[in-house]
Amino acid sequence: MQFDRMIAEMRRLALRAGDEIMKIYGAEDFDVRAKADASPVTEADEAADALISAGLRAAFPDIPLVTEEQAETHGQSLSTFLIVDPLDGTKEFVQRRGDFTVNIAYVENGVPRLGVVYAPAKGRLFYTTAQGGSVEEKGPFGEEPGEVTPIGVNSMPDNRALMVVASKSHRDAATDAYIARYGVRDMTSAGSSLKFCLVATGEADLYPRLGRTMEWDTAAGDAVLRGAGGEVVRFDDHAALAYGKPGFENPFFIAFAPGVLLVKD
Repeated sequence: MQFDRMIAEMRRLALRAGDEIMKIYGAEDFDVRAKADASPVTEADEAADALISAGLRAAFPDIPLVTEEQAETHGQSLSTFLIVDPLDGTKEFVQRRGDFTVNIAYVENGVPRLGVVYAPAKGRLFYTTAQGGSVEEKGPFGEEPGEVTPIGVNSMPDNRALMVVASKSHRDAATDAYIARYGVRDMTSAGSSLKFCLVATGEADLYPRLGRTMEWDTAAGDAVLRGAGGEVVRFDDHAALAYGKPGFENPFFIAFAPGVLLVKD
């Protein structure tokens, strides 16, 4: 697989999808509906999904595609595939809080190898490189990549004073109780896959998620974090989070800089 070509196409599609999303985000009003699982969906989700899925299928016809907004892609059990959340953080989008992202990832043998996370309202773009690292690109963004900065996790976090990031829309008592078991310097909240990226850049050290997520929510951010030297493990046994699971549902997990000493039950 030509990773350079793949990441370039994923970047291009994420930026185009971000443009479509921002057109709708800037409108005075837009349609919001409830899906079968009661989660919200908007015309922005659907427009971004149509653009990305068409682009990926044209560019990589031999690689299976899983995307949140196409239920017929969810019944497969796969080890190598492309996976998309065209608008991660729809609640943030609807409430106009800006913490939403476009997520595109390539999973190989159950491991997220390549990922793009684009936060159009924040003007932040993160992606993996063909060489196995991760970068943040500085805007404004064009057809060709602009100035990029290699990113990396905090290599020496102070375990007595960690920076923790938690979900903005899905914070609960179980998460707070788990965080309370660490020495915490400060906490921040963020929506969508931006939480992975904050750990990847060293802006946070620890991101625990004790709630339901799907693989399309996490694969791109997970890839970026792994490329930056971080890890994502299951909450229960601290084994690496794997992809291609039946139904594409994740267990609870912890994303962190490797210098963080994880609490064990």
